[in-house]
Amino acid sequence: MNRRNFINSIIGATSVLPMAQAASRAKSVHGSGPGSRLAVPTPQQTAWQDLEIGMFIHFAPNTWQAREYDDLSTPLSAINPAQLDTDQWAECAEGLGAKYIVFVAKHVGGFCMWQTETTDYGIRNTPWRNGKGDVMADLSRSCRKRGLKLGVYLSPRDDKFGAGTGGRCKTAEKQTVYNSLYRRQLTELLTRYGELVEIWFDGSLLACVGDILKDHAPHAMIFQGRSATIRWVGNEDGFAPYPAWNAVSKSDAETGVATAMHSDPDGSVWLPMETDVSILRPNWFWSPQNEQNLLPLDRLLEIYYRSVGHGTQLLINIPADRRGLLSAPDTTRAREFGDEIRRRFGRSVAETHGSAETLTLDLPSPTRIDQVILQEDCSAGQRIRAYRLEARAHGKWQALGNGTAIGHKRIQPVTPTVADAVRLIATRSAGPGSIRRLAVFSTGSAPPSTWNEPPHIWADDAVGEWTQGSFSIDISEKITAAGQYRLRFVAQGGEDVIVENPQLLLDGVAQPNLVHQAPGSPGVLILTMPGLGQKVILAGRVRGAEQGTMLLRRF
Repeated sequence: MNRRNFINSIIGATSVLPMAQAASRAKSVHGSGPGSRLAVPTPQQTAWQDLEIGMFIHFAPNTWQAREYDDLSTPLSAINPAQLDTDQWAECAEGLGAKYIVFVAKHVGGFCMWQTETTDYGIRNTPWRNGKGDVMADLSRSCRKRGLKLGVYLSPRDDKFGAGTGGRCKTAEKQTVYNSLYRRQLTELLTRYGELVEIWFDGSLLACVGDILKDHAPHAMIFQGRSATIRWVGNEDGFAPYPAWNAVSKSDAETGVATAMHSDPDGSVWLPMETDVSILRPNWFWSPQNEQNLLPLDRLLEIYYRSVGHGTQLLINIPADRRGLLSAPDTTRAREFGDEIRRRFGRSVAETHGSAETLTLDLPSPTRIDQVILQEDCSAGQRIRAYRLEARAHGKWQALGNGTAIGHKRIQPVTPTVADAVRLIATRSAGPGSIRRLAVFSTGSAPPSTWNEPPHIWADDAVGEWTQGSFSIDISEKITAAGQYRLRFVAQGGEDVIVENPQLLLDGVAQPNLVHQAPGSPGVLILTMPGLGQKVILAGRVRGAEQGTMLLRRF
């Protein structure tokens, strides 16, 4: 399959082969992607994917403003989280089932939650602990006590300094100063708080930091930027597409902003996905008003099936309030979610591992089963391209379900069945595959009805017109959520058009890495919007028609 077909499978149906069709297909697809050239994970990527669930913590002056973006209005004298307790944060992570915490040490406003020497806009200039407090230090100690891994979010954007998305500044002189400041901030975070498991460069990163990462965080997963080893799924809803292939092309990896849309099973770079969502969706920061947004348990379960169950990492945000605590409703819901996942999948009826061509699991006796977990041994690449599941009852094999990708993990609910054996048959693969886990469960609970649906696609929205072959439009009001958007150019007479030299400006600063032509569609642009709160201008030229309409859609 080419990349355009895979994009269609991401934004359309789920590309699951019917069993009869799959059985008639050749079992090997070496011609389209020889197994010897498939992308393979590093040991660090494999270990990270095995963590599966992490907890995000957002905490900044926004918390005092009841805003998602710091407007720099809060006096530093007002920031005093007197009850801050990172042990409570770590306890919540354990209840959630998280194996690591990613802490927002600096959000886009530029406020630093550690004892930095790079700026006066930070926790050391507040009354909290007489200016001696260090949230990163507290959290590092709490994580070590409970065996949790620690990651950090260091925003490249810094509104206090005047650096836009990716850390881009409006002048070369200011860019040089900010790059140096950012490198110092990163070095502080990587050298003072022990080994970090994950580092977030949200919105990608202009400054060169590869040497710092190599010296001080060689095993950490890097989110976005030139050194990226993991990628964003592309939305903040908590949903990953299916299939969710782990590989991308080298050229897409090098952009630093590849997402699920760039998935390519024959790609040469292993770049697994992290799916993020807030328990107070869509709010990332605590406010007195947003407790009503607390996700119900059934929605969190839907997110789990459509993220971890699709083979991606799940990072759930639980923000701290002005006291420095996670609110009781949030921690209670987190525990409920963790308890339910442990109840459903903590103990299997039976499980095995082995060759993927045909792997049979004999059950101790005829047993009711209703869900199956599949995990591929990806050390030689993600090889399985299609499979089917069957159950044996009364001596006869019957269909249970089928799918395409397995990868790190595939959770597949099945019609409740009493069986004495289950088998997995790889009907299509890129070379000999291996299954590290085939496990069956009797959960006694129905899965979310949407467990296998692709992410929701919004309707097209007309955002402007072009005339005389050029355009410049302000789409700020149309960017309502971080994520990816498709901008389609439709000529008045139906002609095929080509968009040339598109420029995306955020607050007047060009962001070339965030706008790309859709593969195989020269009249379609893909915009990657890592956040809100900035003026968004798109300009360029159109060849093939003098005038037409531009239609925007959020994936």
